[in-house]
Amino acid sequence: MDQFQQLASWIKDSGNIVFFGGAGTSTESGIPDFRSAAGLYQTQHNSPYPPEVMLSRSFFMSSPDIFFDFYRSKMIHPEAKPNGAHRLLAKLEDEGKLKAVITQNIDGLHQIAGSRRVLELHGSIHRNYCMGCRRYYSLEEWLAMTEAVPRCPDCGGIIKPDVVLYEEALDQEVLVEAVDSIARADLLIIGGTSLTVHPAASLVTYFSGRHTVLLNRDPTPYDEQADLIITERIGDVMGRLQGLLA
Repeated sequence: MDQFQQLASWIKDSGNIVFFGGAGTSTESGIPDFRSAAGLYQTQHNSPYPPEVMLSRSFFMSSPDIFFDFYRSKMIHPEAKPNGAHRLLAKLEDEGKLKAVITQNIDGLHQIAGSRRVLELHGSIHRNYCMGCRRYYSLEEWLAMTEAVPRCPDCGGIIKPDVVLYEEALDQEVLVEAVDSIARADLLIIGGTSLTVHPAASLVTYFSGRHTVLLNRDPTPYDEQADLIITERIGDVMGRLQGLLA
């Protein structure tokens, strides 16, 4: 039995699958991974700031114009569409097999593909809130604002994307729900993540089910604990799986 047949067999035998994903889940949708985007920005704009600085809470507060220039140009991809990975995960949820998608991504592609239970560890570009009056703005409303630092027409407060910046804590309710979902799962599929960004990466250690599968092109710190590792592109893997699961 090859790797794909093995994974398909485990999926068929599982009733409580959880998917834990990172940037690699969306690269085949045309969204560059975080550090690639930041590196491109630094080259094009001759910026002296590393990505961890530009996307920190303190930098956001001190230099919002530079923050929003980077965020608008490199972190938002409204044209992106779900790929095979997003679509298969949504299908598995529809069939009652997949119980949760836990993602480090902020692009909302899982929901666009049809997934309903998506735990967004780092927030979403699709939600934006005024820091003054807490008025909500959709991504479309936010993108329509032309000023360098978008401000609320009601109170003049800065409209901040609902994404977790460096120096900010993750949402505790989302974390607790993610831990509970992983702890209950019988099959954990980890895809498109280096498992080096904490505390998100440490969540996979709560898994005590039957099988752990890693879908990642590069090695991760969790490789020795995995029951199966597939290093091909995750969209291609999911596409082949769809055929085996039909």
